Amino acid sequence: MSLRARKAVVVGGGPVGCLAAIALAKRGWQVDLFEGRPDLRAPSSKHPGQLRSINLAISHRGLAAIQVIDPLAAERFLQTVIPMKGRMIHHPNGTQDSQLYDRDGQCINSIDRALLNESLLDEAASSPNIQLFFEHKVQFVDFDKKIMTVLDGRSGASRSVEFDFCVGADGSYSVIRRQMMKVVRMDFQQEYLRDEYIELKMPAGRDSKGDPVFVLDPGHLHIWPRHSFMFIALPNKDKSFTCTLFAPTTELDPLVDRDTFLTWFKKYFPDALELIGEDNLATDWAQNPRSPLICTRSNPYHYLDRAILLGDAAHSMVPFYGQGLNCGLEDVRVLDNLLGQAQVEAMISESAAPGHVDKKLAGALARYSESRHGDLLAICDLAMANYVEMRHSVTTPAYIFRKAVDALLYSLTARGNISLPSLVPLLSQVPFSSEISGWLPLYTMVTFRPDVSYATAKWRAERQSHILSWLGWVGTGALGVAGVGVMRLAWLGFSRQMRLQR
Repeated sequence: MSLRARKAVVVGGGPVGCLAAIALAKRGWQVDLFEGRPDLRAPSSKHPGQLRSINLAISHRGLAAIQVIDPLAAERFLQTVIPMKGRMIHHPNGTQDSQLYDRDGQCINSIDRALLNESLLDEAASSPNIQLFFEHKVQFVDFDKKIMTVLDGRSGASRSVEFDFCVGADGSYSVIRRQMMKVVRMDFQQEYLRDEYIELKMPAGRDSKGDPVFVLDPGHLHIWPRHSFMFIALPNKDKSFTCTLFAPTTELDPLVDRDTFLTWFKKYFPDALELIGEDNLATDWAQNPRSPLICTRSNPYHYLDRAILLGDAAHSMVPFYGQGLNCGLEDVRVLDNLLGQAQVEAMISESAAPGHVDKKLAGALARYSESRHGDLLAICDLAMANYVEMRHSVTTPAYIFRKAVDALLYSLTARGNISLPSLVPLLSQVPFSSEISGWLPLYTMVTFRPDVSYATAKWRAERQSHILSWLGWVGTGALGVAGVGVMRLAWLGFSRQMRLQR
């Protein structure tokens, strides 16, 4: 019986699609990666205004996924990031307040989306098992016959591509998801938020020698919380900051001209305006689009042994936990784990009929849908909740006190710092750890503990929140009892003094 390498088609050339292609290629699959846009590494793709997006903050989950799939790529990638150890809160009166992310100094990392994407595209292009096709848009997929119709944007010609397995990593408006809905009874929900975002730029400053310098501390993610909206800034390697304004549509609609916008911005973010400059700010405001925030949920994510949805194609979320990219990359790692556990082979019989179903592969994909769905619902909910925290709660005394108690209980009950390198061997074998002990703050679980699933993090955080609330009631009751005792002693003392004075 003659054998051939399985053929996978990956649709979407973003970070998630690239990592999926690399993972399958390392398992011995032949992979064709199709991207509708031009190659972003080409000089023609680097003009100003191209690839506008929310600046990325990659944390332990995303890093763990890259390190498991391709350790050398992860090592090169880490040279391009800027570590951020905490949030810097900018108050309306101009004062600043640093809030560290982790007691042990662990950081999240600011990275330009294009730099990350280019790095992973280079890695994919270097694999002999991967072919890249840019400006190729999927028109139709027949999953039962395993044939995909693709339009070549440069020639205008359509062609058919045969495959054994299809990976949909083509974003929130996924074509592969729409095609799968024809053969899968898929639940799907799409929600637009009341808020929109617009990207702005804070240029680098200049020192006495004229060299570029950061105008804000690059070791922080800077946040200007203003109750119902906020402004954030993340550092770049060229000493500039990528800034994003998030606000309700009703707040942005009246800002119809330069003067109105500058007046509004100066009212709420005067220190940021001074650093950006009126002309720079007005130019970015006029040229950069207002973009919607969208949240999608779907289930299941697979079809037999034919197809899987990963990243935003399966679960686009709001960016307020910085987990959209991290979650998508983790999708790849989890899928890779399950393929390994199921012992899915890279070779297939030449004579296998299109209707043949590989039970090992189908079983692995089914386990992915079953096990991953709860995690994806959890992180979508957590991301939405974190918007309220970032734009308002971080400035309240109750939030600051609760975080202090959270950190204290973490210090008293948790074991020593669990580093990312120590977790990578485990995460290359299983999706998540089954042993978690001690008190863990929610942010720590989501950001620095990739061995804790999102659903587990959400459940543990809710349980810990109930404990904190109970402690609060107990504390209030104890203070009340103590207060009654003090008042009684004071009254007895007062009465005794009155009797002595008589």
